[in-house]
Amino acid sequence: MMALERLTCLPVRLLSVQSLGASLKYCAQVLFLSTLLRYFAKGFNAMSDNLRSLSITLVAEPKQVKSFTLTQWRIAELTLGDQGPNVLNLQLSMTERAAYRFNLTSATPRLFVRAGFTGQTPKPDAITASQDVAAGWMDGEQQVLEAPMPMAIQVWIESYLARHGEAPMEMRKKKRKGAGRAKETPTKEQPQ
Repeated sequence: MMALERLTCLPVRLLSVQSLGASLKYCAQVLFLSTLLRYFAKGFNAMSDNLRSLSITLVAEPKQVKSFTLTQWRIAELTLGDQGPNVLNLQLSMTERAAYRFNLTSATPRLFVRAGFTGQTPKPDAITASQDVAAGWMDGEQQVLEAPMPMAIQVWIESYLARHGEAPMEMRKKKRKGAGRAKETPTKEQPQ
């Protein structure tokens, strides 16, 4: 690492615009790598702005349906930190920013926990703040439990969206006029 810190971009004789661009690109790569290595050497977690640990406690509740007794699971406690029976990492993704905003603007923002396949004893293995991701889990016949989102997580997601910007609105592209329609081709009538 010491050699990388001493590495500097040496002056390059300017022969053309292309060689200047290549030299600047190389210098930027060297500076980026050296900065990245310095952060990791200090114990910096590169994903700290989009990763939080949450502890989840599940509880089983018997539910009577006609003459059957079913066991329904729910999240009894969801706390920040890594102390507890089930610790999951909530990781925010740039591609899910619109789903985070939708969740935060709802009346009661929720967190969604994937807990194994439906019909089995739940074993939490993933958590998300995106309703789109949770819907995908449910389409795959996964059991999804939900809980109210703690205020600290709401503030953290808001700050994430402020730092990285809102997701761009996806608009459908307009087709050119007449696209997708069969075109009439003029035909010459054959003389009889």
